[in-house]
Amino acid sequence: MVTRCAWSEGHFPEYVEYHDHEWGVPVHDDRKHFEFLILEGAQAGLSWSTVLKKREGYRQAFANFDPNAVAMFSEAEIETLTLNPSIIRNRLKIRSSVTNAQKFLEVQKEFGSFDAYIWQFVDGVTIHNHWKTQGECPATSKESDALSRDLKKRGFKFVGSTIIYAHMQACGLVNDHTTDCFRHAELLGLKG
Repeated sequence: MVTRCAWSEGHFPEYVEYHDHEWGVPVHDDRKHFEFLILEGAQAGLSWSTVLKKREGYRQAFANFDPNAVAMFSEAEIETLTLNPSIIRNRLKIRSSVTNAQKFLEVQKEFGSFDAYIWQFVDGVTIHNHWKTQGECPATSKESDALSRDLKKRGFKFVGSTIIYAHMQACGLVNDHTTDCFRHAELLGLKG
């Protein structure tokens, strides 16, 4: 019997698959970072399972998470997306994805990649926490606070510290698998 983080138990297969193969794995691909910025922003006020069930819909609606394409979405395209049942049809969240794509491209231009930009907030190395229970895991950190402030200063939307901490967890800047979870030890061996 494999022990997993308590939050991943009892869900649909894609949820467990996400926990087992994606959550906490260091990401160095800009398109994947952009995908998680869109998905984490969409999650605000909702459950991750709701967003995960719509992930394929987001992939199709948001040009396979290509920030160059999303940055060019017109008002008409934004309006069409508000009618798309395959995604969360919140106008502010949809519009923020377009704004964030534009700001994402600016960060890429300044730093060479979004990856180079974001990893500097953890000194280029995954922070490995050692929580015994999910209840010990914080919703924010000093690193997510600093990253959130900087993203807001750059004009990004839906990037509060809690959303950004979730992004950091998803993209492996932070390893928040509980110590009894089989993934915790596996990720300790990976380079940030």
